[in-house]
Amino acid sequence: MTPADNGIRTNGNKSTATQARVDSWTWAVRLFKTRSAAAAACRGGHVRVNGVAAKPAQPVKPGDEVRIRVSGLERIVIVEQIVTKRVGAPIAAQCLIDRSPPPPPRELLAALPRRDRGSGRPTKRERRETDRLLGRTEE
Repeated sequence: MTPADNGIRTNGNKSTATQARVDSWTWAVRLFKTRSAAAAACRGGHVRVNGVAAKPAQPVKPGDEVRIRVSGLERIVIVEQIVTKRVGAPIAAQCLIDRSPPPPPRELLAALPRRDRGSGRPTKRERRETDRLLGRTEE
């Protein structure tokens, strides 16, 4: 496979692309399943570049820190290499440095109270019980 086939623009051994759209780059390095999902996350305020909320067309360049909130967890990656086309997992791993904190243990996630899907909004009594359980009461 040549460098041109894997989405990395090269001129010999050097990469010629100096920046790319944040939605395109996050999709290309497999942080999102689709580019439209990456753009929607940007529009929703779930993507930050160097601490600032990013629009889908915001450029990223090597050395930028990209923070992404997906399913309640935060991914922190540093841009190593610019890619504009979707690449395989081994190549995608070379294009970023993952600085994400470790996910919480399964035991902790299992202990959190959950409502049954489709059960509607909690009643005032249920909300007070949940607040008491989580230590958010003002008593």
